[in-house]
Amino acid sequence: MTFQQVYGYEPAVRYSAPGRVNLIGEHTDYNDGYVLPFAIDRRTTASIAPRTDRVIRVASAFDEAGGPVSLSLDELTPDAMDGWSSYVFGIAWSLREQGADLADKTGFDVFIESDVPVGAGLSSSAAIECGVALAFNDLWELGLDRKSLARVGQYSENHAVGAPTGIMDQSASLLGEQDAVVFLDCRTLDTAVVDLALEANGLEVLVMDTRVEHAHATGGYAARRASCEKGAKALGVEALRDVAVDDLPRAQDLLDDETFRRVRHIVTEDQRVLDTVRTLREQGPRAIGSLLVASHESMRDDFEISVPELDLAVATAMEHGAVGARMTGGGFGGAAIALVDREAREAIAAAVTTAFAAAGYREPNVFTVHAAQGARRD
Repeated sequence: MTFQQVYGYEPAVRYSAPGRVNLIGEHTDYNDGYVLPFAIDRRTTASIAPRTDRVIRVASAFDEAGGPVSLSLDELTPDAMDGWSSYVFGIAWSLREQGADLADKTGFDVFIESDVPVGAGLSSSAAIECGVALAFNDLWELGLDRKSLARVGQYSENHAVGAPTGIMDQSASLLGEQDAVVFLDCRTLDTAVVDLALEANGLEVLVMDTRVEHAHATGGYAARRASCEKGAKALGVEALRDVAVDDLPRAQDLLDDETFRRVRHIVTEDQRVLDTVRTLREQGPRAIGSLLVASHESMRDDFEISVPELDLAVATAMEHGAVGARMTGGGFGGAAIALVDREAREAIAAAVTTAFAAAGYREPNVFTVHAAQGARRD
């Protein structure tokens, strides 16, 4: 299905935004911590045409119902939105909530296409949000910068979609650059682009999508966030960002075992992000493997967000020569990543597929991604 097939005419403009892989720094974002994602060469495209009334119509290539969903700018509330189209309507609503004057604006016809795998932890949702946010910002001439648009996307995801996520996904999708990672301080929103230099080092990132689907709007993610807030309150800090590794013995004395382990993951993960940035700058990507593995072990044992399929993917990749591997994304399914030598890519991918078959798991979707440019007008 295409824009023309749905609406009967050609779109005026196309915008696209990438999904993201988080190299390291999981669940640290909503704890005011540090993350290190990169935009990937899998993109979501929003084809758009302006309308003369105040209606936004939304359709997509992946919506089996086919027909567009309509909502007037005058009717935008989270209660009026439902399903995947809330990722589009929510951006218009969030722009208004964040101060944009839409009183004299007209609507759009929007058609969404994507090759970002859904449910794999590669942030297909943020790719929709960021492409649409950039488009609406340009076409309505709102003048917001990309960091502001990241906040718009996060606000929409939190309050229109109902997923309590941090700002990492939107920042990566909007700020990503070729063969580089985005080092983001989630408290200050300061960013730095750090060379990943995989190309020069003969390395690639292998995504091992377990095809175990997860949903952030459901309980596991929210429960982890609640544990972090409980731990921060008990420790008397604004956020777990303010707890150092040296503070962990005191934290263990104050907290119950489960809350302590949740806190320990966040505190050590923040430190691993800082260590990874320093290592990339000083030694290059071949030196970060042990940090990736330690991150996975922390998510598996302390934060308890891994699943057997993710653990098998990581273990198999490491057994067959990966530089490092870890699950990526919110957990409870989704994908793991492995940093691999280019010439070993096919063998490692085959080994993971074979291991899944032997375990009786669904066949994984294994593919490479490259660090790519962020959202843009195409």
